[in-house]
Amino acid sequence: MAEYVSDHTAFMREWLAKNPEERDVQKAGRALWWDKGPHEADTVKRLAEARVPRKAYYYDVN
Repeated sequence: MAEYVSDHTAFMREWLAKNPEERDVQKAGRALWWDKGPHEADTVKRLAEARVPRKAYYYDVN
C-alpha cells in the first residue's frame, strides 16, 4: 500500500528538487528565527546593565 502524500508536500518536494539553492535560504531563515546560538557580547552586556533589581515584596511602594 502506498503512503499518502499531500498536494502541498508533493509540490514542495518537486520545487526543492528543481531549486536546490533554496535549501540554504531555508536553513538560514530557520537559524535566524529558531536556532539558539551564542548571542552577541555587546547585546548581552547591554541587557545585563539595563536590568533593574526587584524588590523583596513586589507590591511595596516604599
